[in-house]
Amino acid sequence: MRTQAEKGSTFRALHQGSGAFIIPNPWDAGTARLLACLGFEALATTSAGYAFSVGQRDNTIGRDRMLAHVADIVSATDLPVSADLENGFGDDPASVAETIRLAAAAGLVGGSIEDSTNRPGDPIYEHQLAIERVRAAAEAAHALPFPFTLTGRAENYLHGRPDLADTIRRLQAYQEAGADVLYAPGLRSREDIATVVRSVDRPVNVVMGLQGVQLSLAQLSEIGVKRVSVGSALSRAALGAFLRGAREMREHGTFNFADEAVTYRDISAMFEA
Repeated sequence: MRTQAEKGSTFRALHQGSGAFIIPNPWDAGTARLLACLGFEALATTSAGYAFSVGQRDNTIGRDRMLAHVADIVSATDLPVSADLENGFGDDPASVAETIRLAAAAGLVGGSIEDSTNRPGDPIYEHQLAIERVRAAAEAAHALPFPFTLTGRAENYLHGRPDLADTIRRLQAYQEAGADVLYAPGLRSREDIATVVRSVDRPVNVVMGLQGVQLSLAQLSEIGVKRVSVGSALSRAALGAFLRGAREMREHGTFNFADEAVTYRDISAMFEA
């Protein structure tokens, strides 16, 4: 097994390659192992995917429970793991910094901090506080004895605020505050993604699998994107198949959904690897 320092260095190096790499998002230890078997080089957790798997909505899992979950993902494979740490599980910068230290103790080599408050009437942190939160996270991350890759997230587009200028202004500020990777989920076009990439000098993560723009890995590499995640898309795809099968049984009394299922033998063989 690789040390945390080795994983951290490997993960950091992936962002320096000539093109983009895919960092898929498992939602439990089993899906983490399956993705490792398929040859992916790193994994990222999904707060929504995990919440759905335990019958809850996103942003309703507390810090202790989430960190126990990400520790399970870390222990499932020998791959570097970065975590969706939501808004750092606290409004104040000190809480965000403590979340980074606890994330490192759980075995992670990366994590993202959002500028979303999780308050419906006031969804995005005020600009200066958002910067202070990222700065606190960066200081905690960079004080660790191994490379920890911090991602600063600007959440405007996921909260009905499609303001590209403000999103870029925030990402540039998070860059100056010490974020290693920048991320604005929900960008709506190739042109917007390209504009963000040109506006910063850190690696940019984009998410595919949301409704809207869908670009290939090759197309994203051409734009200059360095990392591609899929958020909760894999978990939602699995839940979609589950619901289609359940509805077929309930509404029609048939079982054709099983024709699309992976075989028992194939899954068992992958878990033996």
